[in-house]
Amino acid sequence: MANRILIVDDAAFMRMMIRDILTKNGFEVVGEAQDGAQAIEKFKEVRPDLITMDITMPEMDGIAALKEIKKIDPSAKVIMCSAMGQQAMVIDAIQAGAKDFIVKPFQSDRVVEAINKTLGV
Repeated sequence: MANRILIVDDAAFMRMMIRDILTKNGFEVVGEAQDGAQAIEKFKEVRPDLITMDITMPEMDGIAALKEIKKIDPSAKVIMCSAMGQQAMVIDAIQAGAKDFIVKPFQSDRVVEAINKTLGV
């Protein structure tokens, strides 16, 4: 069975890029959200195996959403996505429970590697 992934990013083209990488590599995208609050609702609804989460988003940022998701399910697997130069945020994300992080612009092999490592594939 394909691993089920939720994509969270406020930029539609970024979600599309990640979806493309994931589907080409045999993952099943079970949902998308464009901010942290939507991510939490989608997480409750679809219970994905893994979430790719942008850090900087309107409404609720990725780190706040990560903390809320971890309260719902402490074993939730989240990989944070950040642009270059957000090292301090990446450290916050890891401390909040993120399993890994991917730097934008995405390199498909790095995305797949991070997901496989996090899922223990």
